[in-house]
Amino acid sequence: MIPFAKAHACGNDFLIVTEDSAANRDFAELTRRLCARNTGVGADGIEFFAWIGSKCGRVRLHNADGSIAEISGNGTRCVAAWMSSMIGAKAGDELRIETDAGLRICRINNVLADGGYSVEVTTGMGIPSSARKIVTLADGRSVEGIAVSTGNPHFVIVVEDPDFSVARNAWQTIGAEICAHSDFLHQTNVEFVRILSPEEIEIRIFERGVGPTTSSGTGTSASATAAIAFHACASNLRVLSPGGAQTVSWRGPGSELELTGPATLIARGEAWCG
Repeated sequence: MIPFAKAHACGNDFLIVTEDSAANRDFAELTRRLCARNTGVGADGIEFFAWIGSKCGRVRLHNADGSIAEISGNGTRCVAAWMSSMIGAKAGDELRIETDAGLRICRINNVLADGGYSVEVTTGMGIPSSARKIVTLADGRSVEGIAVSTGNPHFVIVVEDPDFSVARNAWQTIGAEICAHSDFLHQTNVEFVRILSPEEIEIRIFERGVGPTTSSGTGTSASATAAIAFHACASNLRVLSPGGAQTVSWRGPGSELELTGPATLIARGEAWCG
């Protein structure tokens, strides 16, 4: 039996499994089994966690398909919610989480424990980098976008159509092709952005190793980076996704980006794993 906790951030759901409880198991195979929506617990990925201090932990993220990802902003926030519940954190507490993309400090802004357990968290997401890029599709068409690194890779496309289509092609189709494009050695996450106003954007996400998702913390951060750096959006930017809203604060190149949003614990349990 494998003990787990399940949490979501704007509908982007993760399992938290301690490394001790998964010792001597193949993490990739275990992730595929537990994340299966119909035959497992169901999740977008597993954060394998180890305590390294009273308010500090280390995670290694596996996507639902078993592949390793450097970081998930929403997954990190879900881990912060779980850590918060385990140690009884209060508003103002800071939790330190080591990821494969580096240290992330999560500040607990608010704790809601009435009939459930939710936190609002501001996470330092590191210093993003970005550059314009053109990707040539298999049919010869060129797609202009912005390559962004938030500790993991993203390709951000600004669109005008309300359905987020690109040249009359569904964003899911374009996202799948660009995600696996040879220009990206380790594949890439793909975001589609509609600029609603200088203070607000709306996004759709095709996540590497998962597919279309309701939300993404690093995808939100990458989309905001592109909108602020290249489309004159405000440095405090509200980002809407199908799973809900998050807020990005970023002063521009060379400064750390901060991401604020909710995370909610869903369940604790044990899973049969053979």
